[in-house]
Amino acid sequence: MGENEEDTEEAWLQLRPVEPLPSQCCGSGCSPCVFDLYHRNLARWEAARASNDRSLLSGKQSQSCPSKLSPETFLAFRICALDKLTKDTYHVRFALPGNSQLSLHPGQHLVLRGIVDDLEIQRAYTPISPANAKGYFEVLIKCYQTGLMSRCVKSWRVGDTAFWRGPFGNFFYKPNQYGELLMLAAGTGLAPMVPILQSITDNEDDETFVTLVCCFKTFESIYLKTFLQEQTRFWNVRTFFILSQENSPEQLPWSYREKTHFGHLDQDLIEELVSRCRRKPFALVCGSPKFTEDMAKCLLCAGLTKDSYFLF
Repeated sequence: MGENEEDTEEAWLQLRPVEPLPSQCCGSGCSPCVFDLYHRNLARWEAARASNDRSLLSGKQSQSCPSKLSPETFLAFRICALDKLTKDTYHVRFALPGNSQLSLHPGQHLVLRGIVDDLEIQRAYTPISPANAKGYFEVLIKCYQTGLMSRCVKSWRVGDTAFWRGPFGNFFYKPNQYGELLMLAAGTGLAPMVPILQSITDNEDDETFVTLVCCFKTFESIYLKTFLQEQTRFWNVRTFFILSQENSPEQLPWSYREKTHFGHLDQDLIEELVSRCRRKPFALVCGSPKFTEDMAKCLLCAGLTKDSYFLF
């Protein structure tokens, strides 16, 4: 092999796509996943190399500066507001250009990219802002003591930028599609329920009943209390709270006492909730993997079929 051939070979190897690390996959079943993109780009690189034609590397969809949200390309969004709701949860607002909209279906999620100690990580979060919000979108992010993405989030300040791609998610709500939605949410699992609920109450022609069950450790840890109280003013919305680390109704505001249960959301309570639904329910479940798995079992035991619930 001559010197020029060696230089050419080295140049091609430098252009070869780098395989993602496991930390770069958010684990939410996104399509395309970072590994899908890697294999797609690797196939493109191999074809370009075989043809000795670097123009094939750009692909038909290449943009030097993309301006629209895409599942494949990360875009930078500026943080315009940041509030610490609890000791470990942040409510973050990101600016969109002009009065543009994110154009997500209610309940769909985005993937956030962060870099910690030169390690790229990706995590999925669901915007809680209305689907038709103009000029911004908002997310809830819970931080964990040993979480890598948590280190990124804790360092954020207003004016910083963060990188997102999406949308992802296979649940597409249609007005009046179901008689009643039974929403079961634990912690930040409340996030996908918020835009779906708001899309129902914002639409005077949507007569879907909603029973929202929110599971938290304590009353103080409940997110978005004002929003949830406002939603219960609508004729078709009911909310219940399950508090796992409290047991005294006297410590709660009067408006919460009748709709709060203490302990955990178990089989008996699920059966009671299903029986009290005003119409045939379709359940939405979001929370930790264990919570989601447990709720699916409880719903089946309560008489729902596998096509009568969706697990975020």
